[in-house]
Amino acid sequence: MKKGYTDIHQKLVESCKRGDRKAQYELYKLYSKAMFNICMRITNDYAEAEDVLQEAFVDAFRKLDTFKGDATFGAWLKRIVINKSINHVKKRKADFVSVDNMDFGEEPPRTTKEDEMELKLQVKQVHRAIQQLPDGFRVVLTLYLLEGYDHREISEVLGISESTSKSQYNRAKKRLLSIIRENVLI
Repeated sequence: MKKGYTDIHQKLVESCKRGDRKAQYELYKLYSKAMFNICMRITNDYAEAEDVLQEAFVDAFRKLDTFKGDATFGAWLKRIVINKSINHVKKRKADFVSVDNMDFGEEPPRTTKEDEMELKLQVKQVHRAIQQLPDGFRVVLTLYLLEGYDHREISEVLGISESTSKSQYNRAKKRLLSIIRENVLI
């Protein structure tokens, strides 16, 4: 851990390392809701998100001896949760289209500020629209926008090229805008 930096849950983590089940339950209670939300955003399936969450916590507690405290326990756990979620989506064979050798010609015209202003929506509408995205689009969009990964990190985690990550993100944004527009007209 960095000098002058302490994890607020360090004592719980140390107790867990000694096999304390109550401490494990406390850490679970502290982190399960936030971690479930990550699982849900990536898998887009409630039952699958629950399974992923449980597997992630089991793995985390099993591998707790590898937690060195270089980051907070929450950050370390989040990485496990994201990787587990992505692996579950990959098992469904998410469609990541490689664009390395494609020619896209000119860029499409950009939306204007007025277009963007027209799209003021509530968070629930955007969330529902994100859920409608194909797995590949949704995973890249979630990792980039919501989890703060850059395209290099996404490419490493998903085993795709950086340009494919960028392409998936751009396609996801366009598809998301299309879904939102369709829902606004309904």
